[in-house]
Amino acid sequence: MPTVGLYNIHGIRVGEIALSDRIFGAEINRALLHEVVTNFLANRRQGTASTKTRGEVRGGGRKPWRQKGTGRARAGSIRSPIWRGGGIVFGPKPRDYGYRLPKKMRRSALCSALSAKAKNDQIIVLDELKLGEPRTKNLLAILDALRAGDSALLVTKEPETNLVLASRNLPEVKSLPAQDLNVYDLLRYDKLVLTKEAVSRIEEVL
Repeated sequence: MPTVGLYNIHGIRVGEIALSDRIFGAEINRALLHEVVTNFLANRRQGTASTKTRGEVRGGGRKPWRQKGTGRARAGSIRSPIWRGGGIVFGPKPRDYGYRLPKKMRRSALCSALSAKAKNDQIIVLDELKLGEPRTKNLLAILDALRAGDSALLVTKEPETNLVLASRNLPEVKSLPAQDLNVYDLLRYDKLVLTKEAVSRIEEVL
C-alpha cells in the first residue's frame, strides 16, 4: 500500500497517509491512457469548421457560355469546384467528433494515471488547501513551500472559488474538484496536489 507524507500549506510534514493500493498502486496501462486521452480531446473539439459546396457559393446561376461552337470546354456554372471562387468538394462540415468510452475503461485509466503519479513520487497530500482571498501571490507562496514546481494540478473535495480564481493566472497550474478529475489533466501537469478530503473522495468514487 503506497504511503505518502501529509503536509500543511507551509510545507511542514505533519504526518503520513496511506493510499489505496487498488487505485494508487495499479498496473500502468499506456495503451489505455492513450485511448482515453484521445477520447477526451475528441469530445472537446468544437466541430464548427465549414466550407461551401457549389450549391451554397454565391453566384453562378447563368451558364457562362453556350454549350457548343466556342472551342472551349463546356461549362454550366462559374461556381464549379474546378473554377476559381467555386465550391469546395468534400470540405469539412459542422459535425460532432465526440464518442463515449465504457465506464470501466475510464475508471481503469484514472487508476492507471494516479498510479503513475504515485510511482514517480509526484503526489503531494495536504491536510487542507483553502485561500482566504483569491490572490495568486498567496497560492505561489504555498506552491513554493511545497516545492511543487511550475506545473501542478490542485484537487480539492469541493470546488474552491478562491483557489480557482488564484490559479487561473498561472498557465501551468489548474484547480478542480475531485469529481472533475480526468486522465488528460493528470498527465498534462507534473505534480498532483491533493487534499486529504480529496483523496477520500477519489477512493470512495473509484
